[in-house]
Amino acid sequence: MTTPEDRIAAMGLQLPDPIKLAPGMKLPFSFINVRGNRALISGHPRQSAEGAINGPFATLGADMTTQEGYDAARDIALSALANLKAEIGELSRVSGWVRVFGMVASTPQFTEQHLVVNGFSDLVLEAFGPDVGRHARSAIGVAALPMGFAIEVEGEVLLDG
Repeated sequence: MTTPEDRIAAMGLQLPDPIKLAPGMKLPFSFINVRGNRALISGHPRQSAEGAINGPFATLGADMTTQEGYDAARDIALSALANLKAEIGELSRVSGWVRVFGMVASTPQFTEQHLVVNGFSDLVLEAFGPDVGRHARSAIGVAALPMGFAIEVEGEVLLDG
């Protein structure tokens, strides 16, 4: 059986290391919160291959294009999946994606938030297939995000056993 990890590798991509916070940084929440058969995925930025938070730090419509945002949202999906895998063991435990919520720091004139967050959704669908990867989704524009992030995406999945 082909796993989500296999599909990610077949795309020529790899999951980064699980998130590593900068020294002295403490957060009052978990990036992945498993409750019964649900895993709630806190808002994620992009991570470097080594697991360090690395943005992107920009505003869509000013310093970043829609395509650059799409690519970053795709990387954010890899970050979220790396942290989910670290928490649950194997991504094949995901029996269904429930929802995705994307926030895009953007100028008031920028109206392509949905196209940016498609980067996250498209990767989920490619990695999990249309049945497991299908999800409800919202994408909104905001004036600013924590730490100056351009994009932050959260979600919820159902888990097998």
